[in-house]
Amino acid sequence: MDITLNGEHRQIPDNFTAAQLVDLLDLTGKRMAMEINREIIPRSTFAEHVIRDGDNIEIVGAIGGG
Repeated sequence: MDITLNGEHRQIPDNFTAAQLVDLLDLTGKRMAMEINREIIPRSTFAEHVIRDGDNIEIVGAIGGG
């Protein structure tokens, strides 16, 4: 299916979850936030949140500093 990830079109398998997308992008264990169609998705629901064809996904990483 087709999604838009951080402004770029991308193909992913059908019935892909947010957790699987995080694994695919090698972001497991990293500090990040995911927004799907302008809605923040809690990390605790990544495994259950199924991505749909045409979803617009933004992923941003947290940067520490001081």
